[in-house]
Amino acid sequence: MTAMQIEIQLIAVVVALACALPGVFLILRRTAMMSDAISHAILFGIVVGFLLTKSLSSPFLIVGAALTGVLTVSLVELLTKTRLVREDAAIGLVFPVLFSIGVILVARYAGNVHLDTDSVLLGELAFAPFNRMELFGHDLGPQSLFVMGGVLLLNVAFIALFFKELKLSTFDAGLAAALGFSPALIHYTLMGFVSVTAVGAFDAVGSVLVVALMITPPAIAYLLTDRLAAMLWLSAGIGALGAIGGYWAAYWLDVSIAGMMATVAGVIFLLTYLWSPRRGLLATVRRRRRQRWEFAINMLAIHLFHHEGEANAVVECREDHLQDHIDWTVDFARKVVGRAEAEGVLLRSEGLLKLTDGGRLRAQAAMVL
Repeated sequence: MTAMQIEIQLIAVVVALACALPGVFLILRRTAMMSDAISHAILFGIVVGFLLTKSLSSPFLIVGAALTGVLTVSLVELLTKTRLVREDAAIGLVFPVLFSIGVILVARYAGNVHLDTDSVLLGELAFAPFNRMELFGHDLGPQSLFVMGGVLLLNVAFIALFFKELKLSTFDAGLAAALGFSPALIHYTLMGFVSVTAVGAFDAVGSVLVVALMITPPAIAYLLTDRLAAMLWLSAGIGALGAIGGYWAAYWLDVSIAGMMATVAGVIFLLTYLWSPRRGLLATVRRRRRQRWEFAINMLAIHLFHHEGEANAVVECREDHLQDHIDWTVDFARKVVGRAEAEGVLLRSEGLLKLTDGGRLRAQAAMVL
């Protein structure tokens, strides 16, 4: 493994970590598409900062991008509060306008620099190590690694210092306001960090991968846990795994690194969506199937309980008459009786079905519910 390969993977992992942490709160606040809006709209702020400073390394580019991110959030909130459009529609109205203006400004005034629309959308991690940071003539490493490392530290510090406030305002904004916190201030601060993260990752990975790394790992973690702290750790780990796996998949297949990272993240999400122990599709199907059989057995137990000791119990409690009294097919009734007998709910005796003591208790409990 060459030094450049190691640097590319380090940059990818740091970017993934920095994007995944604020992405957790975007997922929980149901504002995932805000990352897409911000990652595109900040082009406007970057271009304005470049036109003012004539430098791609100026910190004013980050400031302009962050302010554009806050502007995007503010405009979306403003449109949503009018109640004339929903939040998703407001996002779809705001960010294309700002992004389009940014593209026009790039094409009109920045056509002679490498700030082009291809690098903005796709990025190229393979070129990130060529932009070096030097101090007193010494090569310290890729500039993107230091920039995103700083962004990662800022995100970690923000979440660690304001974890309780973020948690409270995310799950119960009303209670946060009643306790003296400002949900709006926390929201806009979070979006400011999202904007800074997006612009920090902009040069290395492009806006498409920013969205993939900010949303996909937290979405996967959301399928695996209900605890916020665990979700943050899982998001970070999954983001790093997707970054490294995507790099090597791109290396073996000789394709775009950023595109393959997004693809690997998507594959991990698909596998989790199918196989997650609690929220996965297969687990949901099994749970619903189990609930269907439990409901049928409860119905059968209640039916037998109601007719115990009655004169017509010989008719009502016969297995071959269940389809007439509970409106089941013969095949389904036979399966329900078999499952109920296996679970110790009833006994068969000369064609009659009789509840066990456990079955009687189950029927009474089901009627209470």
